Amino acid sequence: MDAPATPGTWRYGTQGSDTEAGFWSPTNAPMVRLVCITATRNLALSLPQSGAARPLVTIRTETATRTVEARPGDRDMIIPLYPQDPLLDAMALSKGRFAVETDGQSPLYLPAWAEVSRVIEDCRG
Repeated sequence: MDAPATPGTWRYGTQGSDTEAGFWSPTNAPMVRLVCITATRNLALSLPQSGAARPLVTIRTETATRTVEARPGDRDMIIPLYPQDPLLDAMALSKGRFAVETDGQSPLYLPAWAEVSRVIEDCRG
């Protein structure tokens, strides 16, 4: 909670019928994406590849901490999440920010802005 926020901004948008909240660096590089896959009503948290064979990602919020193994994608690592997962509420409702820590990468301290909540609600709606 006291770590300085990672520089960047959240952006909400659509990719076809899917909705997405992406956190972009000041140099316009995507750092994290939370996607509502409308066809399945599931969410995916995606991060750039870490280079680890079995990358572990820890998400820390004010009220919850979870470490999960990410699945390698084409260019990203993917963490599947179900819309009713309490971790999503902890991320959206965290006071100020939540952390995403990945093997081989600097931790991200992300602001809990409305874009995160909006994508979660898109998949719950």
